[in-house]
Amino acid sequence: MKNRTIYNNVSKSLLLLFVVVLMSGCYSRRANGYLQSRSSLPTYERGVYEEYRLRPYDEIVLRVISSKKDVVSLFPTVNSQGGGDSQNPFTYTIYPDGTADLPHLSKVQLAGKTLREAELYLEQMLKEFSDDVTVKLALNTSTYCVIGSARRGYFPIYKERLTIFQALAASGNIYDYADFSEVKIIRETPSGTQIKTFDIRSLSILDSEYYYIYPNDIIYVDLSGKRFWATSSYSNIIGIISSSVGFVATMTNLVLQIKQAQQSATQK
Repeated sequence: MKNRTIYNNVSKSLLLLFVVVLMSGCYSRRANGYLQSRSSLPTYERGVYEEYRLRPYDEIVLRVISSKKDVVSLFPTVNSQGGGDSQNPFTYTIYPDGTADLPHLSKVQLAGKTLREAELYLEQMLKEFSDDVTVKLALNTSTYCVIGSARRGYFPIYKERLTIFQALAASGNIYDYADFSEVKIIRETPSGTQIKTFDIRSLSILDSEYYYIYPNDIIYVDLSGKRFWATSSYSNIIGIISSSVGFVATMTNLVLQIKQAQQSATQK
């Protein structure tokens, strides 16, 4: 009778374990899905995209376009040490005081300007060389970083207005066991370091202040608290359950053997 009671208790425990693991052990769309509109998720206000402004230590690539070849030749675009390789552009660094030394132009104040503003500013300064000068600037240090529970590394910002989804896709996306509710962007600004925390599952992230990635951003994805039990497939759940059942069955058998040994000793 006691043995049957023990078996009944064990059966109930195994059934409860099976239900708990089945209900909470698999990553669902609610936990990991993007662009959800359910009311339990936070709502973010629409933001205004602000163009990146040059800052000290940025490296820029300068290209001068003109109908006069002698003018173009004054502004090299390829590093001479690169053997003529177009993948090794000639770059100019913005100094801590916000200025840069360019060919035939020294101490040009560029920090605080957008790329377009800097282009127009330089075009005006180069009018003395030619009336039809066009200036094109690009950031040579335009990258972002991904760390935490995602595929980590430095990645190039390959287009203007790169979104958080495009940035994560380029890096390999977020792991299933990550905490999608508290993704962080660490951003350096003229006023200091800012940390922006948001739920990446919310539909309202579109065009919000969290939507676009800027040069030198760090995307940090935290670890989910349910990583121990959660799994991405039901085959893994079955494996967990099988292991749990085997463990419980072994322990139950051990307990029964001990009780039987105690009963035998008592009868003697």
